[in-house]
Amino acid sequence: MKRAIPLAALVAAATVGAQAQDILGDWQGTLQAGPAEFHLLVHISKTSDGSLKATMDSLDQGAMGIPISTMVLKDSTLTFTSPTIHGSYRGKVNGGATSIEGAWTQGQPLPLNFTRAVKPSGIDGAWEGTLDVGQKLRLVLHLTTTRDGLDATMDSPDQGAAGIAATATRQGALLTVDLGSLGAKFQGNIAPDLSAIEGAFTQSGASFPLSLKRGAGAKPPEPRRPQTPVKPYPYRAEDLTYPNPRAGIQLAATLTIPPGKGRFPAAVLVTGSGQQDRDETIFGHKPFLVLADSLTRKGIAVLRSDDRGAGGSGGDFGRATTADFATDVEAAVAYLKTRPGVDPRRIGLIGHSEGGVIAPMVAARDRDIAFIVLLAGAGVPGDRIIVAQVVAGDEAAGVSHEAALQAGAEERRVLDLVEHEKDEATLQQKLQAELHLPPAQFDPVYRQLTSPWYRYFLTYDPAPALRKVTCPVLALNGEKDTQVPPKLNLPAIRQALQEGRNRHFEVDEMPGLNHLFQNAKTGAVSEYAQIEETFAPEALAKIATWILRQP
Repeated sequence: MKRAIPLAALVAAATVGAQAQDILGDWQGTLQAGPAEFHLLVHISKTSDGSLKATMDSLDQGAMGIPISTMVLKDSTLTFTSPTIHGSYRGKVNGGATSIEGAWTQGQPLPLNFTRAVKPSGIDGAWEGTLDVGQKLRLVLHLTTTRDGLDATMDSPDQGAAGIAATATRQGALLTVDLGSLGAKFQGNIAPDLSAIEGAFTQSGASFPLSLKRGAGAKPPEPRRPQTPVKPYPYRAEDLTYPNPRAGIQLAATLTIPPGKGRFPAAVLVTGSGQQDRDETIFGHKPFLVLADSLTRKGIAVLRSDDRGAGGSGGDFGRATTADFATDVEAAVAYLKTRPGVDPRRIGLIGHSEGGVIAPMVAARDRDIAFIVLLAGAGVPGDRIIVAQVVAGDEAAGVSHEAALQAGAEERRVLDLVEHEKDEATLQQKLQAELHLPPAQFDPVYRQLTSPWYRYFLTYDPAPALRKVTCPVLALNGEKDTQVPPKLNLPAIRQALQEGRNRHFEVDEMPGLNHLFQNAKTGAVSEYAQIEETFAPEALAKIATWILRQP
């Protein structure tokens, strides 16, 4: 069946246990995400202390060097996480360490197998040249050899464009690169010593000479993130830790405090699903850093924390549920009450995505919470969100409405089995029949579908907690959000608050914004990395203005 999973806006039983040294090197795999394919390269090496380290490239998105953290190989099982893209992988290394079969999880699990990367063709890497079309434009062509041939992307640094999709073919010394989205093509001859490619760039019937030389260690240009604040800040920023006594862990965080003396209103930022750092980093964007900077400049103190097991925080993220994360937020509030520069009567919560579910949970049982802001928060149970996410994501990717509805129906059947079949052996049998996966791929998918967090998320209904919230509430969602669709969730949030007779709430759908509150074209997750804007200024202004109006 087709299962939608965002990678942008990215998991054979072994007869002999694989050792760390056996898996060093480059691995390639293809993730089938609904109608889209993502070609991935994972580069595994060792640190000076002998532990594994790695980065990942998403060739189709032009995203290179995606950080991988907590890579562990134990009993031939390889696990790793990437907080940058909110994803994790779990797979089994075969006896010869030539393949890894498993599943990638980024909201929902999806089969992903890796094999040893093929030997480079000799032209792999970055090639740079300057195109003269009346004005000079630098171009960077990235080539990577895969088992299916050459993968290619192109950057135009002077136009701020990176990761432009391309199709490359090689016939002897002739290289042809087709940039279908631009209606353009490059064709050139590869020098015998592989030092240059001489040819022509053609677009709209016009042809221009283009000479490409090997880049001197060229890398894709860093994506422009103009909203990311740069030190020195016009406010105080303090790195700190605080305890969660109920969980027996320490959480690491940054507190930003407006300049001057006084007792400032304060907000605790609550991250969305998946293990994330305090900035909620994704594809080079740091939404929580941008949000904290904006609020602090306007006179609001902000505490943002690493999730359990991420950054400097302790705890086991994999064993926790949404309810456990709520206790981390309560610990953050308790800590803020001890800070002399914070007004303990004006401490509120700002939750994004899953954080927008956690904030009402905390506010419903703590009447000291002064306000909550729900950014793409949920108003219905998780199983309904996942089905709607499949449909919306497929449609944003260009799938027909009928096909997207069919994919949603298939997803619904899987979730119904996970929720209602109590006998484990029967559940495994029925899910195997529904998913049609070989055992090596099915096992990690099954573990993800039946994990404590996933089971809790599927059935948790946020409405009862919302009915109990008495503090002021601002609920915002982007019109183009394909992960927490607004038409499904905002009316449910409004209804629950009305039923609870909350007299101080505002529920708004913001035109043109996606799940990350960026101005977007389609809302597809694949756009997240390509958009320079991290957080729409109109959303930042609305949040700050609303908080400062609260008593």
